[in-house]
Amino acid sequence: MADTTTSGLDKEQLRDLVAEVLDLDVAEVTDEAHFMEDLDVDSLMALEITVRLEKEYGVRLAETELASITSLQGTYELLDHKLRESR
Repeated sequence: MADTTTSGLDKEQLRDLVAEVLDLDVAEVTDEAHFMEDLDVDSLMALEITVRLEKEYGVRLAETELASITSLQGTYELLDHKLRESR
């Protein structure tokens, strides 16, 4: 069974999106891998992730929320919360 929540967010789909933006193998994007420290994400790549997330999931991420986008798990939790909020 896929790892989804009641918001309909699929973690593997999110993992694929992040791996695609970062041009990494999906296996490198583990739940806890820190984007900057472990995956060498710079500020431009972080911005690209944010733009893709907003476009893909139809959410707006406030600047204060961007601090949560440091790992796949943190990103997943933030998006899950935003998607539940928007229902």
